[in-house]
Amino acid sequence: MKHVIFGGDGFVGRHLAKKLVADGEEVVVADIVRSELPHYASARFVHCDVTDPASVGAVDIAPEDMVYNLSAKMLSPIQVRAKRHDFFYPVNYFGTENIIHAMDDAGAPNLVHFTTDMIYGHTVTYPMTEEHPVSPLGEYGQSKLDTEILAAKWREKGMNISLFRPRLIIGPGRLGILEKLFKLIDHNLPVPMIGSGKNPYQFISVFDCAEAARLAWKAGVPNEAYNLGSLNPPPVKKLLGDLIKHAGSKSILIPTPGWAVKRTLDLLDALNMPLMDPEQYLIADEECVLDVSKGERQLGWVPQYRDEDMLIAAYSEYRNKLAGKTGQVARQAQPAE
Repeated sequence: MKHVIFGGDGFVGRHLAKKLVADGEEVVVADIVRSELPHYASARFVHCDVTDPASVGAVDIAPEDMVYNLSAKMLSPIQVRAKRHDFFYPVNYFGTENIIHAMDDAGAPNLVHFTTDMIYGHTVTYPMTEEHPVSPLGEYGQSKLDTEILAAKWREKGMNISLFRPRLIIGPGRLGILEKLFKLIDHNLPVPMIGSGKNPYQFISVFDCAEAARLAWKAGVPNEAYNLGSLNPPPVKKLLGDLIKHAGSKSILIPTPGWAVKRTLDLLDALNMPLMDPEQYLIADEECVLDVSKGERQLGWVPQYRDEDMLIAAYSEYRNKLAGKTGQVARQAQPAE
């Protein structure tokens, strides 16, 4: 048996591949790019464009293989409204469909697939369990929800598909929208918050995501969906305040009327000048906290990283890049283990 990781050179994929290689597993990374990563000394790379059915079909998959789909287009870089569907769907939905069809052709039934917590939309119940109503606020969340609907159909045909719905994933190698925040703090500029900042903000570590995928395989690939998020996320005001203090910055936090900021961002979005994606700002002042206890009960998965430490580690990586240092932030820069 081997582990075939589509999108395995990407953010979560590279950490999952490294983890499986360390366990002595045979790993095949199928991706459109290949980075210079140490685990390629043991893992095999296959060039694959998930938007091309022939390219996906050419990946060697055996019936007993474990397949992971970690290929995705994310909310960064921000897209104008008219381009969002064509940006997200080719990879997020049709790429997933191509992978499942290739698995079906190979007689391989076991898939771990990552979607997003943004399928939920606005908070209806708190904390948000996996049974929370789904109502995405944009094309990204909708593209991911559509893959969950696709997975449900293939489960009925005998496939085993474990779905993961992560909050904002951070860790070495990805800054995304956080880079804008870090620039404000570096320049001692005011940091506006959408709302009062009293609501919590929840991240999830890339390392915890990789471990969840591994544990789903170990558990026999349950036909279930699992939330992925940190434990006990702090209020936005405390999270950002601690970062500003750590950075030695003179920035101050500015609470704002959430409704007014959202309407302003709506206007900029309508004018094709988006500062954030609506899926990000429309829920920014809500109590969006995922209940992750199902993963612990069924998989033995418990997140190991705290939001405060993850954010500071991301800032450290940002500073290292500015200083001209190469490579990723060392693992010791992620202190909460």
